[in-house]
Amino acid sequence: MPQTVIEKITQAHAVGLPAGHEVRAGDYVTIVPDHVMTHDNTAAVMIKYRGLGAARFANPRQPIFTLDHNIQDTSETNQTKYREIAAFATEQGVTHYPAGRGIGHQVMVEEGYVLPGGFVVASDSHSNMYGALGAVGTPVVRTDAAALWATGKTWWQVPRTVKVTLTGELPPGVSGKDVIITLCGLYNQGEVLNAAIEFSGPGIGSLSIEARLSIANMTTEWGALVGWFGVDTTTIAWLRDRAAHLASEGATDRLTDAMITGWQQDPPVSDPDAVYAAEIELDLTRVTPHVCGPDTVQAMTSLAEMARRKVAVQKAYLVSCVNARLEDLTAAAEVLRGKRIADGVSLYVAAASALVEGRAEETGVWQTLLEAGATPLPPGCGPCIGLGTGLLEAGEVGISATNRNFKGRMGSRDAECYLASPAVVAASAIAGYITGPDETALRDSAPAQNFTDLSGVAAGGAPAAVAMLDGFPAEITGRAVYLPTDNLNTDGIYGKDYTYRDDMTPQMMAEVVMANYDPAFAGRIARGDVLIAGYNFGTGSSREQAATALMAAGIGCVIAGSYSQTYLRNAINNGFVCVECPTLTDALRQAFTSEADAGEKTVYTDEPIALDFARSVAIWRDTEYRFLPVGRPVQELVVAGGVENLVRQELQG
Repeated sequence: MPQTVIEKITQAHAVGLPAGHEVRAGDYVTIVPDHVMTHDNTAAVMIKYRGLGAARFANPRQPIFTLDHNIQDTSETNQTKYREIAAFATEQGVTHYPAGRGIGHQVMVEEGYVLPGGFVVASDSHSNMYGALGAVGTPVVRTDAAALWATGKTWWQVPRTVKVTLTGELPPGVSGKDVIITLCGLYNQGEVLNAAIEFSGPGIGSLSIEARLSIANMTTEWGALVGWFGVDTTTIAWLRDRAAHLASEGATDRLTDAMITGWQQDPPVSDPDAVYAAEIELDLTRVTPHVCGPDTVQAMTSLAEMARRKVAVQKAYLVSCVNARLEDLTAAAEVLRGKRIADGVSLYVAAASALVEGRAEETGVWQTLLEAGATPLPPGCGPCIGLGTGLLEAGEVGISATNRNFKGRMGSRDAECYLASPAVVAASAIAGYITGPDETALRDSAPAQNFTDLSGVAAGGAPAAVAMLDGFPAEITGRAVYLPTDNLNTDGIYGKDYTYRDDMTPQMMAEVVMANYDPAFAGRIARGDVLIAGYNFGTGSSREQAATALMAAGIGCVIAGSYSQTYLRNAINNGFVCVECPTLTDALRQAFTSEADAGEKTVYTDEPIALDFARSVAIWRDTEYRFLPVGRPVQELVVAGGVENLVRQELQG
């Protein structure tokens, strides 16, 4: 059967598959990734790892430690943490990059850990960036990282693939950042949520690797799990340059000429008749500079319109893993050359890595930025995640070349932040308001939507019967309890007032579950109830208690139209069954429209619902609704009582 390239790469890295099984979207598989990167959160993962009772890493060459998030913090507490991470890396024989070397994702691509056809994960959401080089890059949570250290394996649900065909070439002054901002703005109704994006088409050839890295990086904000580009002559040339650099540093086996020649002759590709969930077409010639925000990536406004509004800015940022490479800094420097930033505006610049900063110094780009009045910061994340110098204060407006502008992320919740390309950030810093570098950047147009839903084609026939492990419930039956809302976030499920309390027992957690969403929920729910939720359930912060609190309350399982992937990983890692079944969600939405319109937060139906896991169907009101099969990796976690118990059993065995 034909496969997408995402399915092929997954197949090549999967273990324990049944004989003859061909990986498909929706499958739960056990993966051995090439590498797992952790950054400052290495310290938190260390605690989880030690709690597993493990002594030595399964494969010391698999993990990579990078310090990049809080590197401006010179307090003894933070420096002690950094020293402990370095000592742990030495103890385990793991490659470790200290503070100042650069942002972890940039280090991973510079140092040759991300290769075409590879599978690389990171305990950070922007690992999508690795797809620019033809690898599957996708995030994992901290528990996954600890399990990977101990066993070398993790689980993954293969996402559906959305094909994005790029045609034409970008006009002068339009960047990769403008491409991804345009896509985020045009398709912001969940079209690509939790999907793998496969970029294809003749337009790719006109995009530099730096532009592809920016686009792949921000597929995270678009809602995708993977952003993948094919290997072409541009990729090969970039890899040869990196191979030469690594060889000059003595790293001769990580990326070789023979490997590059192999990818050149036989690059990873999808089969011609592979099945996609959807297709999007984008004519690059029609992309113009756009700005997104404030406080959301999905709100897109043309730069021309923003310039007419003359939105004043007090801070501007050229930082982060999405837009702080040499091409980005050069674009900003060309705008700033011979000019000064406006009075009352602060411009902060941090290269994506020490290598990038060094190259910028060699070419004069760095000096140009400083002469214009920019404040230099060390290579790291810094203000992008609200740490260190230059944060937004109450009442201020920022224009940033970063990837996220969520309210309060880069400083005060009473500030506003817009995202744009490096050239637009530089021009806005000069003008004192959001604008472009010249009139050609102020074309007021955007491509039309061109989206084709192929989900009916991708659905295919009925799934094969699923083998049930001993101890896994073949059927779950309970009262159907409906939550008539989409995007129910983790703060609504388990509030911040309890998240950081260490004294919360399971009973106490059950008493406050859903308190921020529906204060009456805990008093009306019954053990064994089955929750049916809307779409993107569990969005927001990554707190594990949003899953474990529902378990503590005795919820049998959750069924949703779709999930935040972080929530899904946290739930399954704790042995909590979650099922994705959009047709059932739609059926309850139609059945209980009046209750939802009346403002009911929770609908207690007093009707039974049954899940037959062997046949992968939910049965409600005598109608069957198919859901994706719950495969062996998930069953193993449920039977063991979570990933930590499963790892302990494996280590003891």
